[in-house]
Amino acid sequence: MKAIPTAIAEVKMLEPRVFGDPRGFFYESFNRKEFGQSVGSDVVFVQDNHSRSAQGVLRGLHYQVHNPQGKLVRVVRGAVFDVAVDLRRASPTFGKWVGTELSEENHRQLWVPPGFAHGFLVLSGPADFLYKTTAYYAPEHERCIAWDDPDIGIAWPLDRLSSGQLNLSAKDRNGEAFSRATTF
Repeated sequence: MKAIPTAIAEVKMLEPRVFGDPRGFFYESFNRKEFGQSVGSDVVFVQDNHSRSAQGVLRGLHYQVHNPQGKLVRVVRGAVFDVAVDLRRASPTFGKWVGTELSEENHRQLWVPPGFAHGFLVLSGPADFLYKTTAYYAPEHERCIAWDDPDIGIAWPLDRLSSGQLNLSAKDRNGEAFSRATTF
C-alpha cells in the first residue's frame, strides 16, 4: 500500500498494489499493519458501510460531534469526488479541504481521520461507496455542514455531471453554515 500525501497532512490517499491479468485483478484492500504504518497510528475499525448512489448525488458534509468517526473510504463501482474538511480548531488547516477522485479504475482509498467532515459527489452512473469507520454511527450526534458553504469554498466538479443536476437529501440541502457549526 502506497501512502500519498495530501494538502492536509493527516488525510492520506492510499494506493494499493493491483495485480491484474486478462482474467481480472486482485488487490489487498485492507491490511491493519500496513494501514497503521501508512497513517502513523494503530487504528481500529468497528463498522463497515456500503452505499449506492446515482450520478449527481451529493452526500455531506457529515460528521459526528461525539464519538467522531475516522473513515477509510473507497469506490468499487463508478467514480466519486471525495472531500474531507478539517474541523479541528487548533489545526493550522482548520476550515481547509482536500478532494480527490476515487473510482473503480484507480482503486484508491482516502483516510479521513476523526475531526473531519466528509462528503462526496457521484460523477459516474451508479457508484458503490464502501467505508470503514472507527466509531459506531450515532445519529443523535451527527451534524451536517452545507456542501456549498462559501467559507470553505469546495470546488465540486459539477461540470462533470452529464445530467447537470445535483440530487441532495433534505438533510444535505439544509446543512449548517460552517461559521455556526460545532467543531472540535
